[in-house]
Amino acid sequence: MSPDVAENSPQSPVSPADSTWECFDVDLSDGVAHVRLNRPEAYNSMVPAFWTELPAIVEGLDAAGTTRVMVLSSTGKHFSAGMDLAVFTEGGLGGASGVSEQGRRNAGLWLMVQHLQRSFTALANARFPVLAAVQGGCIGGAVDMVAAADCRYGTEDSFVCIQEINIAMTADVGTLQRLGRLVPEGVAREWAYTGDRIPAGRVREVGFFNETFADHEALVAGVLEIARRIATQSPLAIWGTKEAISYARDHSTADALHQMAGWQSGMFQPGDMMEAFTAKGEKRAPVFEGLPPLPGAR
Repeated sequence: MSPDVAENSPQSPVSPADSTWECFDVDLSDGVAHVRLNRPEAYNSMVPAFWTELPAIVEGLDAAGTTRVMVLSSTGKHFSAGMDLAVFTEGGLGGASGVSEQGRRNAGLWLMVQHLQRSFTALANARFPVLAAVQGGCIGGAVDMVAAADCRYGTEDSFVCIQEINIAMTADVGTLQRLGRLVPEGVAREWAYTGDRIPAGRVREVGFFNETFADHEALVAGVLEIARRIATQSPLAIWGTKEAISYARDHSTADALHQMAGWQSGMFQPGDMMEAFTAKGEKRAPVFEGLPPLPGAR
């Protein structure tokens, strides 16, 4: 039985699934949003449009309150070759076009890097879990992106590469800030210092991938099946779980317990629990109300 979505739930001004995107395709079904990178001929490199489209899609899905989980997958031979050099050229995202004074040019770059960072932080900030499905190469900026997801899965022939060090730069869009919290710090440092291609078996061994699948078709099918299982759970309880895990990662145990007590005192109500018990007794799938739309959504 599919998750309940109220027929009259407020929607964001334009549903991401009803829009045309340069870099993505978006499908919505039974509370699962499937967002696919769709530039396989260019190895799904991250052109300027990518950095505005991704947060717009994620924030639009979140605003409506009807998405229970998001799957981020890709098309073609490689998941993504990372950032396209067009991002750094005139007309890209530099924010300093026409500015000659060096301090202002530097300020433009500072603003650009934060803009890029926010594009991936949207995944971490969403009220729903994000599951990344990686085939082929996950390179450079793509590692930054999937590091911001809740869970990661790959094909057996996939690989991860922190490419930035190989072109004499420091990764700056989230890999270095998130990877060391997902794998042992020494492993994160090795990957970041060497720029090696890390095969899927090793990526799973250290915990960056939850699981690997035989091929791309099996990967997408498998991750969508996990997403559908998550989508049957109470979306409010899932949101609280994501908030608690993320907060505990960045704070002391005492602070995290305090945060959890505050969350439960406001958000824990008996309705969803009673529905879960009733559904179990009646041998049916539970039906839960969606999340409230975010302020400003209509």
